[in-house]
Amino acid sequence: MGRYDKPILVFQTDFTYKEGAVSSMYGVVKCVDRELEIMDGTHELPQYDTWSASYRLYQSLEFWPKGTIYVSVVDPGVGTSRRACVAKTVDGYYIVTPDNGSLTHIKKFIGIEAVREIDETKNRLRGKGTEGVAIFHGRDLFGYTAARLASGIIDFEGVGPEYPVSEIVEHPMYEPEIGEGFVKGYFEIDDPNFGNLWTNIPLSRFNEAGFEYGDMVEVTICHKSEEVFHRTVLFHKSFGFAGEGEPMIYNNELMKIAMAVTKGSLIKTFDLGYGPDWTVEFRKQI
Repeated sequence: MGRYDKPILVFQTDFTYKEGAVSSMYGVVKCVDRELEIMDGTHELPQYDTWSASYRLYQSLEFWPKGTIYVSVVDPGVGTSRRACVAKTVDGYYIVTPDNGSLTHIKKFIGIEAVREIDETKNRLRGKGTEGVAIFHGRDLFGYTAARLASGIIDFEGVGPEYPVSEIVEHPMYEPEIGEGFVKGYFEIDDPNFGNLWTNIPLSRFNEAGFEYGDMVEVTICHKSEEVFHRTVLFHKSFGFAGEGEPMIYNNELMKIAMAVTKGSLIKTFDLGYGPDWTVEFRKQI
C-alpha cells in the first residue's frame, strides 16, 4: 500500500503547542509508519470541553477524504474506566477518541455504523518507558492505535471488541422551537477567532418560520432565563450587508443560523457565551 493509498490522520486536542505533547504523538505515528500523513485539525480546543470536541468533529470531518482517521483527544477522564474507542461512521470515516461525549454530534447528524473498544493488550505503545503512564493516552493509545489502523497493521476488527452503538456516551441535545414568525434555540458553539455565536437552528427551519434575507428581526438572548440582549437585528447572507460594529444574523457554513458583529466581536461587545443556558429567540417584525 503506497503513501497515497493510506488514510490521512487528522488530530484535534486541547493540548496547545506550549509543550511537547503534540510532537510526541506525531513521533509515535512516524515510528509506526514513516509514510503516514499527519494533519492538524486544532490543538486549541477549550480544556476538558468534550462538547467542543464533539462539535468540531462534526464541523470538519466530512470535508476530508473518505477513509480519513480523525484522532480527537479531549480526555478529562484519562486513566479511569471511560472507554477508549474507534468509531466507524456510516459513510466510511474513523474516529479514535475517548468515549466521553465527543461522538455526540457525529452520531446524531452523520451516523455511526459500529464502535470498538481499543484493546490495550495489543494496541498500546510499549518499549519506550511508557508502561506505567496513565495520563497520556493521546500518545500511548489513541495516536498509536490510529497509526496501526492507518498503516494496515490492524484492520477495524483488530482494534478490539465491538460494543453497541447505543452505549456511546452522548451529551444532551435540544431541538429548536419553531412557530409562525418565531424560532427559539440556543447558542451551541462559538467562532472564537471572530467572536461569533452559532445556534442549533437550521436555516431551513428558520425559513419555514417565515424569515428571509433582508428582514429586520427582534432578537432576545437570555442567560439562565435572565434577559441580557434585546434589539432589532438585520438577517442577511453575509457580514457586509450590516454596518460596521452592528450585530447581525447570518447563515453559517454549516447551514445554521448564527450571529456576529460586523468587523467586531459579538461575544466581547455584548458579553455573551454559548451552551444550553444561552437561549436566543427570533421574532419576525410585523
